[in-house]
Amino acid sequence: MELTGNIKVMMDTKEVSASFRKRELVLTTEGKYPQQILVEFTQDKIGLLDSYRVGDQVRVHIDIRGREWKSPRGEVKYFVSIHGWKIENAAQAQPDAGPMGGGQDAPPFDDVPFPESPNGGNSFRDDDIPF
Repeated sequence: MELTGNIKVMMDTKEVSASFRKRELVLTTEGKYPQQILVEFTQDKIGLLDSYRVGDQVRVHIDIRGREWKSPRGEVKYFVSIHGWKIENAAQAQPDAGPMGGGQDAPPFDDVPFPESPNGGNSFRDDDIPF
């Protein structure tokens, strides 16, 4: 999965334990309803953030992780975290190939021919649909 937006906040690296480090950033997404998304980079992925600054427009490749936590009183809560594993400048990022495998070279959908129907015509009739 990917998120695209501007870096709003870049936090310092935190030493959570002797063997675990993390660095977080807040990404402001674009669109009609912008969101402030906290993305966590851990261990060897922290170095990926070194060349980015607040205000940069980036594309972040993410994994969504969920976990269950049980309190000492027996209450169960669920948490979700977003882990970044790759970050790139959005202006320089190459678009991924879509389902047709074409990326920018793929023809627009208007140029794709409609398949022939089983009865030899160029359109399907309503009763040709198998459901």
